[in-house]
Amino acid sequence: MSEQGPIQIRCPVLTVRRVDAYYAITVVAPGIAERFRSGQFVSVAVGGEQSSTLLRRPFAIHDVKPDYGGTVEFLFAVRGQGTAWLAERRSRDLLDIVGPLGRPFPLPRDPVNCVLAGGGSGAAPLFPLALSLRRRGCRVDFVLGAASADRVFSAITARRVAETATFTTDDGSFGVHGRVTDALGTVIEDARSDVVYACGPMPMLREATAVASAHGIPVQVSVEETMACGTGLCMTCVIPVVGEDGITRMVRSCMDGPVFRGERVRFDDVGTIPFDALGAPGWKALHDGGAHSDAIDREAG
Repeated sequence: MSEQGPIQIRCPVLTVRRVDAYYAITVVAPGIAERFRSGQFVSVAVGGEQSSTLLRRPFAIHDVKPDYGGTVEFLFAVRGQGTAWLAERRSRDLLDIVGPLGRPFPLPRDPVNCVLAGGGSGAAPLFPLALSLRRRGCRVDFVLGAASADRVFSAITARRVAETATFTTDDGSFGVHGRVTDALGTVIEDARSDVVYACGPMPMLREATAVASAHGIPVQVSVEETMACGTGLCMTCVIPVVGEDGITRMVRSCMDGPVFRGERVRFDDVGTIPFDALGAPGWKALHDGGAHSDAIDREAG
């Protein structure tokens, strides 16, 4: 998280625009823009002050600009009452926003070749990341995909920012017919990529991690999990992640993430508490068993 930490402010809406299948809202939020680092997100109250909708909605920050002291843009698709309410906002309306939240993408110390893979609106946080990487002298290649052409986000910008941009659609309406991960391996080989950054649905992140591992390169994934509070209190966004010590812990996506090393996320166990996770019955049995074995070894010695 940024050194100064997140803030909560009421931000005036600057613009609301339609971007194919998505909406993009830009708010004037100098404090958030100043603290932002690529990969962080905001948590937005929806429904208005008299609304019974209590839970905030998390959105990855897609862009920040110095205009008006600092603006922040986030992207979303209308999926329910909360996002439908957001889509109806107009210039000068006020939004209650907390941010920036979460751990940002780690940046390489030296210039390296980076491939950025995004699925649908999950591609949004990859664009400020691409600019940060380019400023460090890194090569950037994009692989962006979605279900259909209208859901491939910001293809023109991707072509402008990156060395190459590859697009995929499930229905073949734009770019390569297939999924992001179908094209990822070829891009890694052609660009001689050193690292993968990925953001999108969990199945895509699992596949992207497998592709990166098969090519022997690290992968940083930004997970998309339901986040009711965005500040680590409610524990609704926990996922199983293996720590440096080899122990699986249930960690909060909003605080400990949303960015993780892909090979440490137990994708097949997301949505469950693994039997051998810290604090689970299996972990206790393994831990006690290990301690018992050590005691026996000491006595035998």
